[in-house]
Amino acid sequence: MRYQICRSARTLLSAASKQTSRSFSGGRATVSCRGKVSSLASYGASESGNTFRSWISGTLALPSTVFMLQEQEACAAEMERTFIAIKPDGVQRGLISEIISRFECKGYKLVAIKILVPSKEFAQKHYHNLKERPFFNGLCEFLSSGPVMAMVWEGEGVIKYGRKLIGATDPQKSEPGTIRGDLAVVVERNIIHGSDGPETAKDEINLWFKPDDLVSYTSNSENWIYGNN
Repeated sequence: MRYQICRSARTLLSAASKQTSRSFSGGRATVSCRGKVSSLASYGASESGNTFRSWISGTLALPSTVFMLQEQEACAAEMERTFIAIKPDGVQRGLISEIISRFECKGYKLVAIKILVPSKEFAQKHYHNLKERPFFNGLCEFLSSGPVMAMVWEGEGVIKYGRKLIGATDPQKSEPGTIRGDLAVVVERNIIHGSDGPETAKDEINLWFKPDDLVSYTSNSENWIYGNN
């Protein structure tokens, strides 16, 4: 089962717990919301049992609503997966461990990895969205010129932030601290590829890996990364 979390749902639940309290004293029921207290008329002689039961039923419905929202948001917050490839120049330069450590130190989880030399035809499939660009043929030739380390990483926001870890396409425009900013010099040898969006990630993962190649597991560090302990 894939690890699922939803920080916004937990925040909402926590806020609701703090903002809503129910107390019964001296025959009076009160509800406190955001620090403001509104009192209800005394129940008993002044209120019928049906009126009170209606009020308490509506009051107790709030936690149920919060839990339902929490469950819905948790489903929406399922962990992302992205495709990352260390290109032939990164492999030949011995940068595999350095690049992997950048993602591991961030807190992302490796769920698939393999090394292969892609054919030019395979490279053309990978770069199919660039086939009209003048540098398309050169890209495909380079990707198929040596071993490529293909990986799938999983984590909250891994697609967008994975691109930030990688840096700009042109290493000269990449910030220090990014992979390309620290380890590459020219755009023709920028050492790494990362999916640029959810649909691209899905397509690239399906191109490079079979479903059985991807491993689903819970890392012991996840509670410490996502604060679910």
